[in-house]
Amino acid sequence: MEGLKKAWYRSFQFAVNIGGRFLYWRKPIPVTGEGSTDRIPELLKENQVTKVMVVTGRHVGRELAPAILEKIRNAGIACVHFSEVEANPSTTTVFKIRDLYLAEGCNGFLAIGGGSPMDAAKAAAALVVRPHKPITKMGGLFKVLHKLPPFIAVPTTAGTGSETTIAAVITEAETHHKYAIMDICLVPRYAVLDPEMTRNLPAPTTATTGMDALTHAVEAYLCWTNRTKESDRLAEEATVAIFRYLERAYQDGNDMQARGEMLVAAYKAGYAFTRAGVGNVHAIAHTLGGLYGTPHGLANAVILPIVLEDYGEKVYPRLARLAELTGLMTQGSDETKAKAFIQEVYAMNRRMGIPRGFDHIRQEDIPQMVQWALQEANPTYPVPVLYDEQRCTRVIQRIIAAAEKQE
Repeated sequence: MEGLKKAWYRSFQFAVNIGGRFLYWRKPIPVTGEGSTDRIPELLKENQVTKVMVVTGRHVGRELAPAILEKIRNAGIACVHFSEVEANPSTTTVFKIRDLYLAEGCNGFLAIGGGSPMDAAKAAAALVVRPHKPITKMGGLFKVLHKLPPFIAVPTTAGTGSETTIAAVITEAETHHKYAIMDICLVPRYAVLDPEMTRNLPAPTTATTGMDALTHAVEAYLCWTNRTKESDRLAEEATVAIFRYLERAYQDGNDMQARGEMLVAAYKAGYAFTRAGVGNVHAIAHTLGGLYGTPHGLANAVILPIVLEDYGEKVYPRLARLAELTGLMTQGSDETKAKAFIQEVYAMNRRMGIPRGFDHIRQEDIPQMVQWALQEANPTYPVPVLYDEQRCTRVIQRIIAAAEKQE
C-alpha cells in the first residue's frame, strides 16, 4: 500500500509540474530602498484605491503603522486599521478582517508586518472575492481562482517571504490545525522592501526570520520537480546573501546594508519556493505552530538541519553546490560538502541563540502532528524524500532528543 501511495504522490507532482509550465507565475512589483514606504500613497492612487484596509499586529500597529497611515490620509485616501493580528493567525481573525473590510466599503489591502498580518490579510481578501466558499475548502492548491483587490505588502521582518508568495498560512480556531491556502492570485501586487521598517527588529526575531528565509531557499532548491532555472538562481542568490548578511543584521540592527540585503534575500527565497515548493520542514513546523504557537521561523530554523540530515544522500549533490557557492567548502566529495553545509546551519543557529531541538512537544501529540504533516506534504510538496508515518515520527522524536542533548 505504501508503494502505491508513493507512486500516486510522485505522479501527482509530475503532473502539477507539467501543468505549472503553462501558468504565469508573476512576482509582485518590488519597491526597494530606504524610505520606499513613502511611495505607498502613490501606489494606492495608481490602483484607484479610495479606502484601504490596513492590517497589522499590535506592535507594528502601534510603532510603525501610524506614520504610514498619516501619509496615506494626507494624500486624501481613507484608512481602516485592524491591528489585532496574532502570531499564527486564526480563522477567527481572518473573518474579523473580512467583515470590517466589507462593512467599511474598502477597496484595497495594505498589510504591514511579518508573515502573520500578510497571511491574515491574504486569507481575508480570498474570502472577499469568494464569499460563498468556506475557508476550510480553500486549503491546498488553486482553490481561490479569483483576482484579489489591489494588495500591497510591507514586510517588517526579513524572512517569511509572504510579500511575494502564493501562500496564506492560517490556523483553524477550533481544531488548531494550521494549513496553507495556495493560489497565484494571492501574490501581492506590490512588495515594499524598506530596510527602515526592520531597523528596530529585535535580534532574536532577526535570527529566526532570517533562518526562515534560508529554509525557503533550501527547500525550494531541493524540490525534485517544479524547479526552474530562475527559481534555482534565486534560491542560490538568497542562500549566499543570508550566509553573508544575516549574522551582520543580528549583531547590528542598524546595519542598513545588511537589513536591505536580507529583505531582498527573503523576497528571492519567497519567489523560489512559490515556484518550486517547500517540503517536510514546513509540514512539521506548521504542526508546532498550530498546537503550541511556536513561531514559524523558530520552528523552521530548528527543524531544517534535522530534516536535511534525515534526507541523507538524496540531497548531497544539491547541498554540495550550496556549500560551494557560500564558500564553505569547494573541495571534497558531495557528501563531505553537504555535511559541511548542514553543520554550518547548526552553527549559525547556535551563534544566534537558536536551540537545537524542542522540549515542549508532548508524546501524546505526535500522532496528530504526523497526520497533519503528512496531509500537508503529500502529495502536494515535491520533496526529495517522501515521508510515511514511521519516518515522520522518527524525525519528530529526533527534534525532541536534540533538545535533551543540548541540556
